[in-house]
Amino acid sequence: MFIWEIIVSASIVLKDLSWSTPQGRSLFSSLNLSFEPCRTGLIGRNGIGKSTLLKIIAAELLPASGSVSAPLRVAFLRQLAQISEDWRLADLFGIADGLVLLDRIGAGDADLHAMTDADWTLEVRFEAALARAGLAGLSAQLPLSRLSGGQRTRAAIAAVLFQEPEVILLDEPTNNLDQEGRSAVIQLLRDWQGGAIVVSHDRELLQHVDCIVELTSLGDKLYGGNWDHYLEQKSQETSAAAHRLRSTERRVDELERQAQQARERKARRDGVAKRDRAKGGIPKIVANQVRSWSESANAGSLRQRERSLHLATEDARLARERVEVLQQISVPIRSTGLPNGKIVLDAQMLTGGYIADSPLIENFDLQIVGAQRVAITGANGSGKSTLFRLLTGDLRPFAGTVHIGGTYAVLDQTMSLLDAPLSIRENFLRHNPDCDENACRAMLARFLFRADAALQRVDSLSGGELLRAALATVLGGVRPPQLLLLDEPTNHLDIASLDAMETGLKEYDGAMLVISHDSVFLEAIGIERWLDMDELASTAVRRRIPTIPPHLPADGKR
Repeated sequence: MFIWEIIVSASIVLKDLSWSTPQGRSLFSSLNLSFEPCRTGLIGRNGIGKSTLLKIIAAELLPASGSVSAPLRVAFLRQLAQISEDWRLADLFGIADGLVLLDRIGAGDADLHAMTDADWTLEVRFEAALARAGLAGLSAQLPLSRLSGGQRTRAAIAAVLFQEPEVILLDEPTNNLDQEGRSAVIQLLRDWQGGAIVVSHDRELLQHVDCIVELTSLGDKLYGGNWDHYLEQKSQETSAAAHRLRSTERRVDELERQAQQARERKARRDGVAKRDRAKGGIPKIVANQVRSWSESANAGSLRQRERSLHLATEDARLARERVEVLQQISVPIRSTGLPNGKIVLDAQMLTGGYIADSPLIENFDLQIVGAQRVAITGANGSGKSTLFRLLTGDLRPFAGTVHIGGTYAVLDQTMSLLDAPLSIRENFLRHNPDCDENACRAMLARFLFRADAALQRVDSLSGGELLRAALATVLGGVRPPQLLLLDEPTNHLDIASLDAMETGLKEYDGAMLVISHDSVFLEAIGIERWLDMDELASTAVRRRIPTIPPHLPADGKR
């Protein structure tokens, strides 16, 4: 455990904030938003501007207009995805030069000016930050490449703590992390007593915030409480929005009926008056005056009805827009026709990798029968994606056999089953040749690709749109595949896209083999069996992932 307290007096206030992309697309226009000194989750669809907002708060980007009021000490928690071989802990903390100066002073090779510039608390604060992050005793000269993925995450956390910030900013901090790294980030947020803004789609992480701010195309809205409270409030809001839409649509229908009746009555009165004038019987001047009064009264009444209809139609449009922002995908998925006892996948003594005398996967056995749902978990680098390539034939095994007994589809992180230059519609029809145009358009509409949206090229889609297109293509045909293989499908997805994927997979009645670190996602889609690659890993895999014990000697050597 690492627990600390920071007293924060200042909030973050954004006033009349505007910002546009280099291409001229406006993300914010006169945005007014404040963040109290507590843990805030910042959510919204991909591309809405969440990461940009964090960079503006951290003064890494300047707004086009408006102002930002923030504490002086704001720190970013950054992922260490790619690390140079010569990068050391001292470089991560930004203290390499300071340590060199202290070494010079210790060796007697420094003048009085250098001694005045030295930070004499540097080493003590460095050691304290490491201890808080569960890495006590590591040397500042230890190469980061010798740390496991989870330890590198803890090192990044320690570097943030070293800055003694008033506010920490976390931008998708658990993406691509294994369970150890995810646990370290969750522990950081759970124990943090200062201000924090967390951009994330990780529902487990969002359970540890004090409130949630959601950015949508309609603006921003604050929800009190953690993720569970957000879901409860969102459900009530969605129900209220749907009720308002039904009410406004009924009002429009009624006003349209009344307006049509008023038009018909006016037409009948005009016809009767015209016939009476033709017959005579009253002075012409009186007839003209009566006609003028009648037309004025009728026209005024009709204009009032038309105005009421216009206002009601506008209310219905706004209500419909609100529902579209809140709506979730609900799609009836056709049956795969998979028999209960059919062996869908059978791998026996599977051995393979990239170097013949050092296999990453060794003597691996797996059988999936019927509509079983199996998850593969394990640390980054333990061979999960290599196993997928072996199972699908993308990588030839050194030994053993694999048999897939039916149709299957692979949903990877890039949704590579889709042909990028083609449209969504063209991809759907290519994968589902038995579907006609009407069936294609109907299914794509259920996945929110209505009308011309279905004609978008795949290479123009956002991450969430790409996922919806892939789900529609795979699950929307006459006979979906009997086996789905999913390799970290939730990385970089926003909450709405996660909901779409979970909704589709819940309706799917085939077998699934899923690689994921997202335990909430795995539970939501009904995983029945769990395979831990750390337990099944060969000695070759363990050699490939060296780990450093938490209490490594200070010189960084074993």
